Amino acid sequence: MFHYIEGKLALKTDSFAVIETGGIGYRIYSTRPSLEALGEIGSKAKLYTYLNIKTTSDILSLYGFATQEEKNIFEMVLGVSGIGAKTAANLLSNISPSKFALTVVTDDAQYLAKNTPGLGPKGAKRLILELKDKFKDADISDMPAEEIFSPEMVDDNEAVSALVVLGYSPEEARRALKGATGSAEEMIKYGLKNLL
Repeated sequence: MFHYIEGKLALKTDSFAVIETGGIGYRIYSTRPSLEALGEIGSKAKLYTYLNIKTTSDILSLYGFATQEEKNIFEMVLGVSGIGAKTAANLLSNISPSKFALTVVTDDAQYLAKNTPGLGPKGAKRLILELKDKFKDADISDMPAEEIFSPEMVDDNEAVSALVVLGYSPEEARRALKGATGSAEEMIKYGLKNLL
């Protein structure tokens, strides 16, 4: 219905912003990164929007995102059965769009469930299963290194992700890392020795 809303930032909280335009203040729920990108109250603001209609109660909610990419991921996640707008927004508050794509491509349901309030292990597996085809052609080689090797991934999932980025399948990477210990860097070196 609305592609984006642009106007003056009238209010900003932890979960939503109010953008005033044409004498109307729009309450727009958003993710933490998008809210942080808005700037100070009184400044010009723009959010790409999605109108969510909760069919069981006819409640309308407007969700907004700083980038079109974030909005597209939100819509994809909403298309998965059992995932609502609040869970989709929680996911994008904690995981960037490119990191989410990497997580889907590498089948890392554990990371998804751990970093998304309201999403359990079964839901994370279903999300990956339903979205994997949409990301199978994703070019993760252009991702910034800090997206792939983020500090919050301190377990062996970081090493698995690194080996997948280098072209190995998740199964090959896990087999190569079996028995590896130490820092992620040491585990990656260990895995590469086993693969070469």
